Amino acid sequence: MKNPCTEGFTLVEVLVAVLVLAIGLLGMAGLQAVGLKNNNTAYLRSQATFLAYELADRMRANNATGNEFYGTVTGTEANPNNDCTAAPCTEQDMAKSDIYQWLQSLQSSLPMGIGTVTKAGAVHTITIKWDDNRDGVVENCTEADPCFVLSVQP
Repeated sequence: MKNPCTEGFTLVEVLVAVLVLAIGLLGMAGLQAVGLKNNNTAYLRSQATFLAYELADRMRANNATGNEFYGTVTGTEANPNNDCTAAPCTEQDMAKSDIYQWLQSLQSSLPMGIGTVTKAGAVHTITIKWDDNRDGVVENCTEADPCFVLSVQP
């Protein structure tokens, strides 16, 4: 004979098991979302590293140690009037072409990518910033919007 006090107890056990399973699945979904965000951040950092080293190699190939165009640039003044891949160029024209091509790559590879090159003595500092958290604002080297800084002596 059944005890009337235990009727429906199995249903409560099933409901508790479903609740625990749902909480576990929500936790797994949250971990997956954080993992995807961190993976994307790592990818963008890799792109920034690649782009900084690309410009450093261009500067070395152009013998840019005395070239003042690699002083401080942000991109708007770097649009070249000629294509240095079709005809020989001066070091100044090559530097303009290098910066222009680099900034085009930067803007297509990183969300709201901004690149600057500053020169202090013989050391050139390449700084790349981007909108990592996709809020429409590129902050100045914060945890939300990191930056990559590379100092080289071409």
